[in-house]
Amino acid sequence: MRTIYISALCLPLLGCNQSDILEEPAISARSCDTKMLGTTISIPAGTFIMGANPQYREEGPPRTIAVEAFRIDAHEVTNAQFSEFVDATGYVTEAEKSPPGADKLPPDMREPGSAVFIEPKQPGQQWWIWTTGADWRHPTGPNSTIDGKPAYPAVHISYNDAKAYADWKGGALPSEEQWEYAARAGAPDSNAPLDAQGNIEANHYQGAFPAKDLGTDGFVGSAPAGCYKPNGFGLYDMIGNVWEWMESSAETQSRTTAIKGGSYLCAENYCARYRPSARQFQEKDLGTNHVGFRLVYPVES
Repeated sequence: MRTIYISALCLPLLGCNQSDILEEPAISARSCDTKMLGTTISIPAGTFIMGANPQYREEGPPRTIAVEAFRIDAHEVTNAQFSEFVDATGYVTEAEKSPPGADKLPPDMREPGSAVFIEPKQPGQQWWIWTTGADWRHPTGPNSTIDGKPAYPAVHISYNDAKAYADWKGGALPSEEQWEYAARAGAPDSNAPLDAQGNIEANHYQGAFPAKDLGTDGFVGSAPAGCYKPNGFGLYDMIGNVWEWMESSAETQSRTTAIKGGSYLCAENYCARYRPSARQFQEKDLGTNHVGFRLVYPVES
């Protein structure tokens, strides 16, 4: 395995260390709901304040938005679901191909691979590493596997990969308006991924990022679908766990689009974007091990 540090323009986080890539361990048992796997939720039409409580310059201004009824996946697209797509179509993700313009890239970035997060071992080291052989089947590098993780979100999925899956499935990537409305579920925008009693209700980074994720929420790294309390619409992991791709809008550029929801790397001291109104931009052709997606569908007649 070869790795090279990267500092991509639109990675949601930048900065730490080179080492052997290890599997992300679940450090404590947490009850996970498997009954909802593969289901969709009908979201009623309504009006909400989009971009409420803006905390970063790319958020807001708050504005009233009307949303028509739609259906949305109850959870992020899982490894099992993405495997069905690949088995049926033979699709090859962008992380499994040589990058475009490979002849102009550093030697270690000319081979198929993707961006992997590694906690630093000393200050000043980058924490995003281009890792040859990292892809959706090998989320932390070629020695890792998704065996035994069918309910985990599929990662290292580029925007174009997600669109290809959506075309096959008969759905679409959500607009930011649809996604944020569904994530809010009628509740006020919250500054922290905690319920009224202070219990952790989303997979995020505990501890001072990026030194050490204490995993007090039950997981270091991503978590399977259904392990955290659903929101008021019955949707899982709308905040935390992995970022989710949004459909391009007039505001986004040809090379980038928005992602929403934050991830397991969002911490109180850094990238506190585990809020429905939060947003970030990501290069469409760049997958990472903390970005996934879910789909929306027309209302069934």
